[in-house]
Amino acid sequence: MAVAGAIVGAAIGGWLNDAYGRRKTTLLADIIFTIGAVCMAAAPDPYVLIIGRLLIGLGVGLASITAPIYIAEASPSDIRGGLVGINVLMITAGQFLSYLVNLAFTEVPGTWRWMLGVAGLPAIFQFTLMYFLPESPRWLYMKNKQVEAVAVLEKIYDPDSLRSEIEHLSAAVSEELQRSQSKIGFFDLFKTKEVRLALLAGVGLQAFQQLCGINTVMYYSPTIVELAGFSSNKTALLLSLLVSGMNAIGTVLGIYLVDKCGRRFLALTSLIGVFISLGILSGAFYLTSIDVPAVDIHGSLRRSDYACPALLDLSHPLWNCKGCLDAACGFCTASGNQMLPGSCFVANTTAKGYCLQSSHHWFTDACPSSYGWLAILGLVLYIAFFSPGMGMVPWAVNSEIYPEKYRGTCGGIAATTNWICNLIVAQTFLSLINAVGTSKTFLIFAAITAVAFFYVLALVPETKNLSFEEFEKLWQERAKRCRIKKISPFRQTLLERD
Repeated sequence: MAVAGAIVGAAIGGWLNDAYGRRKTTLLADIIFTIGAVCMAAAPDPYVLIIGRLLIGLGVGLASITAPIYIAEASPSDIRGGLVGINVLMITAGQFLSYLVNLAFTEVPGTWRWMLGVAGLPAIFQFTLMYFLPESPRWLYMKNKQVEAVAVLEKIYDPDSLRSEIEHLSAAVSEELQRSQSKIGFFDLFKTKEVRLALLAGVGLQAFQQLCGINTVMYYSPTIVELAGFSSNKTALLLSLLVSGMNAIGTVLGIYLVDKCGRRFLALTSLIGVFISLGILSGAFYLTSIDVPAVDIHGSLRRSDYACPALLDLSHPLWNCKGCLDAACGFCTASGNQMLPGSCFVANTTAKGYCLQSSHHWFTDACPSSYGWLAILGLVLYIAFFSPGMGMVPWAVNSEIYPEKYRGTCGGIAATTNWICNLIVAQTFLSLINAVGTSKTFLIFAAITAVAFFYVLALVPETKNLSFEEFEKLWQERAKRCRIKKISPFRQTLLERD
């Protein structure tokens, strides 16, 4: 329900941004989020809990589109990418902090209520700070509030740059107003070729950010760690913390590189690394599926009160751990070496207790393997490559490439696409694993990543150090060349590379 709420929030967020401004939309998102957190913490029944999650998602969706736009419009062009990247860093750092908070509350009475309720504190903090911040100067200029806009720009630019920025902004706004005096409708976006080209680049980036599988790693990292053969919940959680920590560190690297190397270069490099990492993950899980310990059938049957009933079914031979788990039983490893033949017991708490009391390990979701470390390596490499590039570049690009008049609405479309793809991947990941296996699931993500690489190569221009006015000219020139030659944007970009 949280992701569904985020989809709705992102969808209406573009309109709210254009109509009421970036600041008011952020304040509204904070209020909605706080109400949602209170609803979840105080929920007397599941229905109120669901409503709370829906409100939380709505607030997140609004903030996901508003924050990058506000930061980009209030930033000088030479550091804009890095500042938008700080927004992504705060998200990844928040994910890491949430793991620590959950660990801290595990021993507190009413654990889950505290975990959910404390989420409202950052929203209250942001509301307090945002209340004293000014509106976006570009939005103010578009709404004919030039005096207020100049007052904000004076706080951002030095005197030498201020005059030039005001002149560029004034010229851009005048051109936009001359282009159309009518109210903007949703379908008006697609009547202009320049906007369509920008949407192709921005929406594609947001879609591929999710379709490359990032949230399978973030949402299901504990599950993936267990699938890699680590049975201890504590070990799985600590390794998940490692993944989350790598995400934050990689984002810091991206903030440093995005304005030096450029958005497009960073995205392409990131996708190459993600492709390699997904290949490692696929290979690791293939190896873990065949490198499993055997079942000690005689040893298992000696404990007839715990023995898995399928052991007596000759049509279902349980020669190894995988066959044991497929029969919905639990695998108890040999003491000392998990790869030696172990016992196959019924999957209940009594059998588990008997297994663990003798320094054995208990597996019900995955089998131990000598290659578990390779899956962890693949996860860490995935995050290390993804977070500096595809983790932040889509948000940076979408906050700057659209014309001022359409920026909120186009950004909303792109953010909505991101959340829809997020939902699709999250809902299909475990089903894909059950249908084709973990190894082939990661191969599918690798294939999507390869498509993403060529998509970015063909349709996403380099935007490093460009002003907002230069973005509009860039799309106008591209649209003009496409019209003259009557070719697709994809082919046009490839010809430009030759």
